[in-house]
Amino acid sequence: MKPARDITAFVVAVLALHLGVGAAVSRVQTPSSDGELRLAYAGAPQTWPRPLLQEGATFAEFAPLPPAPAPADNPTTPEKAALGQRLFDEPKLSASGQIACASCHARELGFADGVRTSFGHDRQRGRRNAPSVATAAWATSLFWDGRAKTLEEQSLHPIVDAREMAADLPVVTARIAADPSYAAPFAQAFGSPQVTTDRIAKALAAFQRTLKPRSSPYARLLAGRSDALNDQQLRGLHLFRTKAGCANCHSGPLLSDQKFHNLGLSFYGRARQDLGRYEVTAAPADVGAFRTPSLLNISRTGPWMHNGLFPTLEGVVAFYDVGGARPRRQPEHADDPLFPTTDALLIKRDLSAEERADLVAFLEAL
Repeated sequence: MKPARDITAFVVAVLALHLGVGAAVSRVQTPSSDGELRLAYAGAPQTWPRPLLQEGATFAEFAPLPPAPAPADNPTTPEKAALGQRLFDEPKLSASGQIACASCHARELGFADGVRTSFGHDRQRGRRNAPSVATAAWATSLFWDGRAKTLEEQSLHPIVDAREMAADLPVVTARIAADPSYAAPFAQAFGSPQVTTDRIAKALAAFQRTLKPRSSPYARLLAGRSDALNDQQLRGLHLFRTKAGCANCHSGPLLSDQKFHNLGLSFYGRARQDLGRYEVTAAPADVGAFRTPSLLNISRTGPWMHNGLFPTLEGVVAFYDVGGARPRRQPEHADDPLFPTTDALLIKRDLSAEERADLVAFLEAL
């Protein structure tokens, strides 16, 4: 067994033993052979076997990604996207002049960075995993806690964050304006060479709206290639929609319900505490809740979870199989109204070792 898998097994075992797990899910019917299963998934997603959903789940049928939307005040143009790509790679946007957006969102790593949590200004370590921005154009909110509603707003947060790029917006805007090589690109993108913070944000957003996940067997299946998935991957797809319960939160073109769920990983009251969505809304129900990420190209964007806790997809699947984590109230939390409750959509699934392997194979095909 590889060391990373040893770590994953240990983490899952600790969570299961000390935080508790949910109740078992009932068995579901599955076509009796791989051939029957292939016939069941041979057509468009609307013809596939219906998903097995729990009360409270929001499901949208699986589908290809539509064209990326853009706001009326910032239409995407080739010139604006080209400027945004240059700014995305521009270390002048950081206080040190050494960190760019691409430092934590590298194309070679699925527009993530491949580490548990990113290193930023003065090698400070962030508290959350850098999510891929390859699907950011379709997100209805951004960041793990949903604090930004648009890509234009999102684009400026890392620039001013003290742990990330740690810059002052007027300073870095003036720095870009002082570079004569930017005059022509800004003029081509916006009609004049003037450099403003608003234009920098719009260009960065426009570039991100041109990004999309790499082609995959799953994408080819949605495009009509009924043979795009092998038998194991197809079994995993069926499990994803039924017994494994993944479709309760991961559906639609993004394979995300774009909501916020508590997986039991807030480490409430402990050193690694992260209150998630609560930090934005101050609503007690949002303590420990984080945005459901898109699963497209997921195999390229590990480690996973908001804190990068799991280094392998096997570990992620095992975590959900036991029903997530369920912290128990300690005496000091007896009357604490903020003590988090794990989402009811997470329950024990009782997957076999073969089923877990099939599910991982499907995730790797996304």
